[in-house]
Amino acid sequence: MNTPNKLTMLRVIMVPIFIWAITSGFYIVSIIVFALASLTDQLDGYIARKNNQVTTFGKLMDPLADKILTISALICFLEIGADFINSWVVMIIIARELIVTGIRQLAMGENTVIAASQWGKAKTVSQMVAIIAVMLDLIVPLRWGGFCLTLWLIALAVILTVYSGVDYIVKNRHLITFK
Repeated sequence: MNTPNKLTMLRVIMVPIFIWAITSGFYIVSIIVFALASLTDQLDGYIARKNNQVTTFGKLMDPLADKILTISALICFLEIGADFINSWVVMIIIARELIVTGIRQLAMGENTVIAASQWGKAKTVSQMVAIIAVMLDLIVPLRWGGFCLTLWLIALAVILTVYSGVDYIVKNRHLITFK
């Protein structure tokens, strides 16, 4: 297993640690763990491209590791009652991820691997930033007058989630058949 794939697996291993920290009220620890896990996402892709170590495993597991991390955080937020995260936000994000995963499965059946798009990458970054903002907001509210940074970051993440999902479906519609 190459270094980028090890970093991807490290991200998955960090998820239970993150879940323990956030649900136990150790918000600073949860921010650190989540931020480090998020950085492994950037680092593994950079190393894979730089060293020509892009693998089929990495193309499939990297986005899956992102989904596991993100969805875990969102569900934990529902459990602890974090501000600005409600069931419809979580369901939009989960629905998009399940649809994209389903299309990836169809592509695998055709011996095709679909790499993440720029919109998908922007969606991932926006979700990770919004999640960190929610955790920071648990410690120090990110609100000034009538402006709430966390709310705007969540809104951006939801918009990019929907847009990237539609973009993904449109670009890969040839894989969706009803035969």
